Amino acid sequence: MKKLKRKRNQLSLVNNLKSDFYKYQAQTSPHPLAIEVSHAKGSYIYDTDNKAYLDFVAGVSANSIGHHHPVVNDAIKKQLDSYTHVMVYGEFIQKPQVSLCKQLATTLPKSLQSVYITNSGTEATEGALKLAKRITGRSEIIAAKNSYHGNTQGAMSVSGVEKQNATFRPLIPGIKFIAFNCDFCLQKITETTAAVILETIQGGAGFIEPYANFLTKVKQKCDEVGALLILDEIQTGIGRTGKFWGFENYNVIPDIIITGKGLGGGMPIGAFISSQERMNLLTHHPKFGHISTFAGHPVIAAAANATIQVILNNNLVAESLRKEKIIRNQLQHSAIKEIRGKGLMLAAILESSELASKIILKCLDKGLLLFFLLFEGRAMRITPPLTISDKELIKGCQIILEAIEESI
Repeated sequence: MKKLKRKRNQLSLVNNLKSDFYKYQAQTSPHPLAIEVSHAKGSYIYDTDNKAYLDFVAGVSANSIGHHHPVVNDAIKKQLDSYTHVMVYGEFIQKPQVSLCKQLATTLPKSLQSVYITNSGTEATEGALKLAKRITGRSEIIAAKNSYHGNTQGAMSVSGVEKQNATFRPLIPGIKFIAFNCDFCLQKITETTAAVILETIQGGAGFIEPYANFLTKVKQKCDEVGALLILDEIQTGIGRTGKFWGFENYNVIPDIIITGKGLGGGMPIGAFISSQERMNLLTHHPKFGHISTFAGHPVIAAAANATIQVILNNNLVAESLRKEKIIRNQLQHSAIKEIRGKGLMLAAILESSELASKIILKCLDKGLLLFFLLFEGRAMRITPPLTISDKELIKGCQIILEAIEESI
C-alpha cells in the first residue's frame, strides 16, 4: 500500500512538472520535445520513466565531453568550496579566470592572446563587434547570408535570415550581407568596412564548409582595406572539427575569434579573443568599453579549464576525425543525399524537411536524440559528445537507418 501511494505521488509530481513547464516557463517553439529529464551521464540522458536517450546532439554542441563528467564535476565542487562570484569581471585577480585565459592562449597563434570571457557566445559576438568598431573607428559590418551569431539585437543584426529578424526591426544599421563562399561578393569589403564576421563553418544554414580558400581570400581583402576578420568559432571551436579551432582547417588566422558552447563542458560561457594591443582599447575612450557582472564566473571558468584539459589529455581533437569516419561509413543509405561538416559537427541531409522531421521524431521514440538545424529543414544534426564511444556511435547510426527504413 505504501509503495502504491509513493508511486502515485511520483506520478502526480511528474504530471505537475509537465503542466508547470507549459504554464510558467516561457516557450521558444510551438512544439518542444518536452522530455522530462531525470538525470544524464556520459552519452545518455534519462527521463523520469528511466528511459535512456543516446545523445547525438550534446546540448547543441555544448556538452563537449558528455554529461556529468567527473573531472568537470570535481572542478566545480572544488571551486564552490573556495568562492563563487566576488566582483565584476576584470577587477579582481581570480585564479580560475586567469588560468582559463592562459590555457586558451596556449592553443592560439601569438596574434590571439588576450581573452575576454563572457556569459555566452551571443555576448561574445556583441563584444567582438564593439571591439572591431573601436579598433577601426568604422561602423560598417559585413556578414553572411543565412548566418547565425546569436539572438540579442546586435548579434541578430549580423545574422542573415530575414525571416528571423523581420519582426524585431529596426536592428543595428550599417550591416551588409554577402553570400558565403562567393568570391565576387568580396568587392563589398571596402575602406568603410570595420569588420567581416563569418562562421568558420555555417551552422544553421546546414553545416556548410568554406571552399576554394574562401576564408583566406576574405582575410586578404580585409587586410587590403584595413578591415578586420571576425570568425565565429562558437560551434566549430574546442576540438569539434578535428582541430582545436575550426579555422586551423582552412589556412587562415582571424583578427578576432568568438567562442562558446563546448568551452564550458555544459556550463554557460563564451569569450572573444584578439591581440593584447587591440583588446586593451576597451579599457579607455571610454573606460569600461565592455563590462559584465557575471562574466568569467569562477565556478564556470573552473569547469571550462577542466573541459579543455579533458579534451587535450585524451586526444579528443584527433579522435573526432576518426569518429567522423565511423559515422560516414555507417550512414550509407540512398535517402541520405549527403553528410556535411567535419569531425563531430555533421549534418545528414535528406530529400525533404518532412522526411527529416519524421526520422528525427522516430529516432526519439527509439531512444536516440537528434535535432534540427535552424535554417536547413532537410538536415538532421549529428553533434554527439567528443567522448562518445565507437560502440555508441554505431548503435546510434543503426537506429537512424532503422528509422529511415520505417519512414520512407
